[in-house]
Amino acid sequence: MKENMTPKQIVEYLDGYIIGQNDAKKAVAIALRNRYRRMKLDKEVQDEITPKNILMIGSTGVGKTEIARRMAKMMGLPFVKVEASKYTEVGFVGRDVESMVRDLVLASVNLVENEHRQKAQAEINDYIIEKITKKLLPPLPQGASESKQNEYDISFAKMKQRVLKGEVDELKIEIEISKKTQVGDDNLPPDMIKVQESIFKVLNVTNDKVKKEVSVKEAKEALMYEATESVLDSEAIRAEGLKRAESNGVIFIDEIDKVAVGSKDSSRQDPSKEGVQRDLLPIVEGSVVNTKYGQIKTDYILFIAAGAFHFSKPSDLIPELQGRFPLRVELDSLNEESLYKILTQTKSSLLRQYQLLLDTENIRLEFSDEAIREIAKLSHSANERTEDIGARRLHTTIERVLEEISFDIDTYQGKEVTITAEMVKERLGDVVENVDLARYIL
Repeated sequence: MKENMTPKQIVEYLDGYIIGQNDAKKAVAIALRNRYRRMKLDKEVQDEITPKNILMIGSTGVGKTEIARRMAKMMGLPFVKVEASKYTEVGFVGRDVESMVRDLVLASVNLVENEHRQKAQAEINDYIIEKITKKLLPPLPQGASESKQNEYDISFAKMKQRVLKGEVDELKIEIEISKKTQVGDDNLPPDMIKVQESIFKVLNVTNDKVKKEVSVKEAKEALMYEATESVLDSEAIRAEGLKRAESNGVIFIDEIDKVAVGSKDSSRQDPSKEGVQRDLLPIVEGSVVNTKYGQIKTDYILFIAAGAFHFSKPSDLIPELQGRFPLRVELDSLNEESLYKILTQTKSSLLRQYQLLLDTENIRLEFSDEAIREIAKLSHSANERTEDIGARRLHTTIERVLEEISFDIDTYQGKEVTITAEMVKERLGDVVENVDLARYIL
């Protein structure tokens, strides 16, 4: 976990994936660094310091979600993204607001489990190899002589090495496989989850074991779940997951503007948007939420809310909720130069992705600089003429440019194909110019 990165280092990392939006990057970087600073203080003072939640304002496709997602991934933080528009006021059919906290705890437990699994991978592999070897060479009956036991131990060690090297992968063995059953719905209230688990336990749903004849190679995969369960301490993982969600969790609430109630918006309040805001309030302010892993305090979870606010304003949110998002950053719309930089300077560039995809078909794809500029220009033009969907427009335009090559792979296999500005104009020019056509195609 890179929790001691300085704000400058965090921004430098984000620069590799998101072009521009420096204000938003700085706000996120400082919020994360403040967490690190808080953990250095005495316990009494720590309890007094809560995160300064952030409200991001900007059109779709400008990098709001990407900033939050990348920084959480970089620092190994429990992170969930939710849409405010999916929630409904208590009393309506829909997801209750507390389910976002339960989602965070689940993500945190999975994160910790993956870390523990990586650390214990050698032990897990040894468990699997040991079990398979015992199937190939069943243990001697009790009372066997010491010489026989010594011979068996030597044979067992040799067979273990053969299993490890894959020399006996084709041999068939019969093993018992534990069924990994999804017990109930994690988004139900904890009391209901406990009732479900009790019913499943009575019906013996979760402990089913199935006998199967499989090859040694298949057995190595099939026994992975059982080995992981046996080697890892699930209670310690749950406790650490809960603690990490509580102190380091990040919840990204997208489309917060969809639950804002503008003065002209009184006709669109079903289910009650203001009710959703009031349900959100105690979660963001700090409360205790019951999850199937235990209780979690939401006081120290960092909340990042985002919205386009085309038809409403941040001031249309209820005052109490506004006060819980003291840091506000506005993200800029992407211009032609920004789109060009996204295509050429980001680490996970779309152009690079398409080059790698077509390389699997033995097609070497190249883009001339003029072609990239033309794609950026036409994408920006389409954003101006129709709805502005930011960088997501690049997906549409590039897919349209490469559609013929992706389809007729037998024609292009073994060749180097260079995309030129003329090819881009030919594929996109008419569509972008015709606004009515662009609305449907781009």
